[in-house]
Amino acid sequence: MKKTGAQIFVESLRKEGVNTIFCYPGGATLNITDELHHATDIKQIVVRHEQAAVHASDGYARASGKVGVCLVTSGPGATNTVTGIATAYMDSIPIIVFSCQINTALIGNDAFQEADIVGITRPCTKHNYLVKDVKDLARIIKEAFYIARSGRPGPVLVDIPKDVTANMADFHYPEDVHIRSYRPTYVGHVGQIKKALKLIASSERPVLYTGGGIISSGASKELRRFSEMLSIPVTSTLMGLGGFPGDHPLFMGMLGMHGTYAANMAVIESDLIIAVGARFDDRATGKVDEFAPRAKIIHVDIDPTSISKNIKVDVPIVGDSRNVLKKMIELLEQEKEDFKDYPSKIAPWVEQINKWMASYPLTYNRTGLLKPQYVIERIYELTKGNAIIATEVGQNQMWAAQFYKFIKPRTILTSGGLGTMGYGFPASIGAQVAFPDALVIDIAGDGSIQMNIQELATAAQFNLPVKIVILNNRYLGMVRQWQELFYERRYTWTPMDYAPDFLKLAEAYGVAGYRIEKEEEVDTVLKEAFMNKKTTIIDVRIDPYECVYPIVPPGASLKEMLIV
Repeated sequence: MKKTGAQIFVESLRKEGVNTIFCYPGGATLNITDELHHATDIKQIVVRHEQAAVHASDGYARASGKVGVCLVTSGPGATNTVTGIATAYMDSIPIIVFSCQINTALIGNDAFQEADIVGITRPCTKHNYLVKDVKDLARIIKEAFYIARSGRPGPVLVDIPKDVTANMADFHYPEDVHIRSYRPTYVGHVGQIKKALKLIASSERPVLYTGGGIISSGASKELRRFSEMLSIPVTSTLMGLGGFPGDHPLFMGMLGMHGTYAANMAVIESDLIIAVGARFDDRATGKVDEFAPRAKIIHVDIDPTSISKNIKVDVPIVGDSRNVLKKMIELLEQEKEDFKDYPSKIAPWVEQINKWMASYPLTYNRTGLLKPQYVIERIYELTKGNAIIATEVGQNQMWAAQFYKFIKPRTILTSGGLGTMGYGFPASIGAQVAFPDALVIDIAGDGSIQMNIQELATAAQFNLPVKIVILNNRYLGMVRQWQELFYERRYTWTPMDYAPDFLKLAEAYGVAGYRIEKEEEVDTVLKEAFMNKKTTIIDVRIDPYECVYPIVPPGASLKEMLIV
């Protein structure tokens, strides 16, 4: 039976198990929009800006582990998605962006609302398509979902001209995908895994350095088992938080520019770095030439292009993090005698790390104005890790990473690689849609929250009880901090003296609003705000000159970190 392209689109989503789409309409979407009118089984969250549609689908994907889906119109609708696509690309998040395009015959003629979105997004998508024939639509959608979720996940864009959505073809959804040039490697080479275990056996100061690959591959249980079998301390990148319990005695906290003293010193003094699902980005390594100067390096990653890209490694293992860790555990269990004394062998090393943690904990001075770190600590104590935390970008992001203990995977949604201001709130909307009964909190700054503040209308319309905790310091805080430390306090462009009254803004959008100005108000207000069932803004007036410490100055090595 023949179907229109719009009908094929909707049926294809059903075949992929899609029950939620984040969208914004336009002329080029009308055929699909009209078909979705009848699709009561697919929840359609209409946002107020296309960038937010992508971030919401990204947050949905990070929280649920499913592929996030959004739909936008041509021209400016499509170009408004680019920041969101690049955000997902840098952090390896599986989303599909369906952009509708002008009619095929007009492409290349500078027609109204035409943009070459395939060309524009080629550098920041895992793959993208322009659908030229309705007969190819179902196959392309099948391939898009397969590419987005397989191997190293990432965003895929599918551009669909309006006439393709009107044309008709027989509907057949493929059972399998065959792409000759795309064959992800999931199983690590056994010989390389054995080499890695030999290197581990000979080491005395090992460190497990973990990243977002632990989350995307679902390897948290295996990571914990492997670490506990050998008593190897664990540090994490920002993207890897939650992959290993934040309250575990072997967890050192995050490493890198704003990492803990213990984690950074452990990397410096280590004789073996076991990197799993991490890509050695500059915020984690500091000065590359001085990263882990005494260490051999084992690197496990599903993306072969990431291995030895930034840091030369000694034992590369291409494969899925979960599969490789499972094989390592299996071999360890077979060779128990060889490793039975390993935990006692490295006990002095673990003891040294514990001393660093005790001597140089994350800390702050509680005198004077309300401190943001205290607010984050209280959010953790009130939730005990049983919440999904989104962040914006800047100081709010780093304080959340430092002072909230992420116990479980998929409970932190943050823009790591691109550092996108305005990401957190729409991402939290996506997470709340995925988990309607969960407590979802966006930890924001007064600068970042204004990037996508219009999504208060989306949250209110769809009765999404997201809690927005604005750490309001009346500055673009992280940039101001750099100006204080490295630019002799020349605060050019960073004061936010004309920020809105967020309580009046909450009232205007019909959402709940609270304000906190003193430490003694924190618990009372947060408890009340977390209990209500409405979208909620909590305006927290914090010390405007509080800084994030430790900090590794730009271009410096991890050992040159500045601490309080």
